Amino acid sequence: MMDLFAAAGYDVYLVDVRGYGLSTRPPEMELPAQDNAPIVHTADAVSDFGSAVDEILKRHEVSQINVMGWSWGSSTVGMYTSLNNPKVNRLVLYAPLWLFNKGTALPTGPGTAKLGAYRSVSKDSAKARWLKGLTPEQAQGLIPPGVFESWADATWATDPKAKTGNLRAPNGVIDDVMNNWQAGKPMYDPGKITVPTLLIHAEWDVDLPAYQAQGIFSELKNTLYKRYVELGQGTHSVMLEKNRMQFFREIKVFLDERDPLALK
Repeated sequence: MMDLFAAAGYDVYLVDVRGYGLSTRPPEMELPAQDNAPIVHTADAVSDFGSAVDEILKRHEVSQINVMGWSWGSSTVGMYTSLNNPKVNRLVLYAPLWLFNKGTALPTGPGTAKLGAYRSVSKDSAKARWLKGLTPEQAQGLIPPGVFESWADATWATDPKAKTGNLRAPNGVIDDVMNNWQAGKPMYDPGKITVPTLLIHAEWDVDLPAYQAQGIFSELKNTLYKRYVELGQGTHSVMLEKNRMQFFREIKVFLDERDPLALK
């Protein structure tokens, strides 16, 4: 996806917040998970993201950039934008995280176990979560051959301790979901976002269902303009699936358009 947008002329950056990807791991991740409370909350992610934005603005000598967030990243960039509209040109939220309906839970929640600093994720559990809720017919051919394996190998390779088979992931996001998004307490106010905003959601996303995207869309009351696109036959990870080009094109149309407002 980054290559595609770079080929179209954009300078493209992806931010790994602390505890993820190629960024440094907090010291709590070197200890047993249950020795510490959840780490790397949304506020930490917003801080890390903001530092990256400031560096990019300085590097390119510009005053604004386009920003995009997926899943938990949507709350990170959504909160950031609500506090820093002058630094954002356009905002894209894919599978946006918003308030859960009563009685529902995040599929990756800890159940009845105490929530430690981080959780350990196996490749098999990641694949099962990806295809959760799909019929065999829907799952057939959804992920192109070799894509899951390539994604999993690259992702697990970023964790120096994942050689044992499990990837460590900070639990701050789970803690925030349990204490805010599942408790009816939004972590930011979309009404404070004033920049053009695109929301994208896929039909088979059971992690963050369509009602969440629709909920945040209705709260975007002060954007210059906003758009909501629902893609068919896709899951929470549609950017890696057979219909990924629809996903990419919708974003590119939104970012490329120069004057979407009818003035006459």
